[in-house]
Amino acid sequence: MLSKLQIHLAKVFLKIFLRDRQSIFFSLFFPVIFMTVFGFINNADQEAINIGVVNNSSSIVATDFAQLLIDNPVFAVTIGQEERLRDELIAGDQTMVLVLPASFDTESESENLRLLVDAAQVNQLSLIVPLLQQTLISIEREFRNIEPMFNLELEDVQARSQRYIDFLLPGLMAFTLMQLAIAGSGFNIVEYRRKGILKRLFVTPIQPKDFITAIVLARMAIVLIQLTVLIAFATFVLDVRILGNFASFYFVIMLGTFIFLCLGFCLGSIAKTQQAVGAIGNIVIFPQIFLSGVFYPIESMPELVQPIARVLPLSFVSTAMRDIANNGAAMLEIMPSLIGIAVWFVISFVLATRLFVWKDVAN
Repeated sequence: MLSKLQIHLAKVFLKIFLRDRQSIFFSLFFPVIFMTVFGFINNADQEAINIGVVNNSSSIVATDFAQLLIDNPVFAVTIGQEERLRDELIAGDQTMVLVLPASFDTESESENLRLLVDAAQVNQLSLIVPLLQQTLISIEREFRNIEPMFNLELEDVQARSQRYIDFLLPGLMAFTLMQLAIAGSGFNIVEYRRKGILKRLFVTPIQPKDFITAIVLARMAIVLIQLTVLIAFATFVLDVRILGNFASFYFVIMLGTFIFLCLGFCLGSIAKTQQAVGAIGNIVIFPQIFLSGVFYPIESMPELVQPIARVLPLSFVSTAMRDIANNGAAMLEIMPSLIGIAVWFVISFVLATRLFVWKDVAN
């Protein structure tokens, strides 16, 4: 239960934080730019694959075959001579070149179609070649009037968007709250100590837990307001959907904010200058940016790194937020993440109160 002293201190710190409007603006500006860039990249239309076709056959079948390939929206087809198309392939103007032999006809039993590629220039060759093979099989069936044995119908039982921006948003929210919390509490504690504010508070009945709780409450209010603005921007401007319960989503945000605020206090207690807390903060922040599944899933990382990545505090927070936002998960379904968050909740608060010092100032 919060005491009157803690609530009063929280109001005082909240007023102090709100005066720093420049910091609040830029802490919102960069995540908005981030989301906007990825949103527009993700919404861009998929470009057709450039493919050159060399028709060495004079048969009507070969001409019709090439026309069917031209009519396929997946490919942007260029008909030409092999030498010219080969030069365009080397120059990077073509992704691949398909060569139809002179004997190409439906009467022939089997034909080898040459496919010219520059593997050094094709980043997604393993994806494009199966797509071309499937297209050629479909064209062959049409020529030979062969019905496929079965049709595969894809049904998305969750009926949710698979855009990268939908995946990115929860991780970006978790990263933003970590950065705001650690930078806010860590820099504040060093600044208050440097100005002698903590030394004056030391002679009052205020205990470390009261001081930490008050700043946590005030800073959490700022973080929640900022993240709400970002969520509203993503929802109404970028058309990002949060499928889960907003109460659960904000509950995880509050827990994560508390953890990183306390970790910020630890850094502020260890560091004695603004420069030192910035350097130490980067040591804590940057590894988690790349190891906590913010920009890509933890499962895609090397197996040796995955056990370490999974136990980081940002991993638990971002995973829980992503499960709620993308999968509509309930609180019971994210229990492993909540257990990890609870463990870090206790660890961070104990470290913050134990390491907290009132009077040490750098000379």
